[in-house]
Amino acid sequence: MAKAPVDVTQLAAVDAVQAARVLSKVRSATLAGQPTRMAPRPVIGQSWERMLRSGVDPDHDFRSGLLPREEVKRRRETSPLRHVLPVLREGLLSVADVAHHIMVVADAEGRVLWREGSPSVLRKADGLGFELGADWREDVVGTNGVGTPAVVRRPVQVFAAEHFVRSHATWTCTGAPVTDPRDGRLLGVVDVSGPLETMHPATLAWVDSVAKLAEAKLRERHLTSLERLRAVAAPVLARLSGRAAVVDRDGWTAAVAGMPYTPRIALPKSPSAGSRWLPAIGLCLLEPLAGGWLVRAGEEPVPHGAARVVLDLARARRWSVTVSGCAGSCTHELSPRHAELLYLLAVHRTGRSAADLAEDVFGDPARRVTVRAEMSRVRRYLGALLEHRPYRFREDAEVEVLLPDDPRDLLPHSTAPAVTQGRRAAPAP
Repeated sequence: MAKAPVDVTQLAAVDAVQAARVLSKVRSATLAGQPTRMAPRPVIGQSWERMLRSGVDPDHDFRSGLLPREEVKRRRETSPLRHVLPVLREGLLSVADVAHHIMVVADAEGRVLWREGSPSVLRKADGLGFELGADWREDVVGTNGVGTPAVVRRPVQVFAAEHFVRSHATWTCTGAPVTDPRDGRLLGVVDVSGPLETMHPATLAWVDSVAKLAEAKLRERHLTSLERLRAVAAPVLARLSGRAAVVDRDGWTAAVAGMPYTPRIALPKSPSAGSRWLPAIGLCLLEPLAGGWLVRAGEEPVPHGAARVVLDLARARRWSVTVSGCAGSCTHELSPRHAELLYLLAVHRTGRSAADLAEDVFGDPARRVTVRAEMSRVRRYLGALLEHRPYRFREDAEVEVLLPDDPRDLLPHSTAPAVTQGRRAAPAP
């Protein structure tokens, strides 16, 4: 008989202390492998399973040291999250302080970069290691409101004994990932935390809504920066003949001349001036511009010699694809959805139709339009290496997939039926 998951929201709304006791019993029984009438919520239970596989100690808080103050400062200065701190403060701090919570902002590596809120709660947080520069990755300190949302890529509330490590059971954490609105890349996590008696059922929706406001602000900043670059690009492109584009430092297109508009051109990881090979265009000349690059396409066709594609899915939070050929190599960081799609194409080298991929990803073959839109975006950085009807890697491309050591850790954020099945199987590629 299936066990019913604990309804934390309902329990805690009535009596937080009693809810914590129930969760403590569920945790103890689950970790000991003993029978129990109730089970942890799926997002918590799956996290606990990852922790047991990775060897996190549920009874002791072991972690890496704090980052030096200079490194915290450097990360703050380079993090895109610095631009949305006013949005986060306005949306969270006034309520958090009254409710005896603190706001924590961590980067994509789980390192705490900002921490503000109730002074008394900040002092309690010090005792839990919730300090500036602390490492709160899930595979370091167990299930928590910073590390777990970063892994599953959705908002998560972790209440009392839902924390994997026992010493965190007096705490409640609610975190939401903040992603780059341009490509879905994880930028960090915003978290609201406090003593367990401060837990409120509405906190999850509140934190998630503020995180989405921050992403909207980042999108607005991006569009404004492209407008500025477009003004710089216009006179430059007017003087040129042939195919050319002006892109920002991350490859997002401001303007084009003599070639179709593509929202993004995949640049090398550390671009520099000179002749370069870009998968979607071929041989190009990169020239620096204020705020970006001038990409001048050569007349040579895209090389069709042997190409090697390395799909790196080994890490829990960041995935990438690297293309190497006779003219060079290029690496592109993948969004969660694109990581799923490329994994499926790597497994099915003979190809998948849009309906097949819709079934694989959504469990619904009717969602073909969504799949086609995503595959169109993938082709922008893989270019001629991908074919369609059906979608597949080019036959002469050598494709290698780097998978986690344990198949059960494959793309932990994903709920796609085919990925879930892949977690139960031996590595196929």
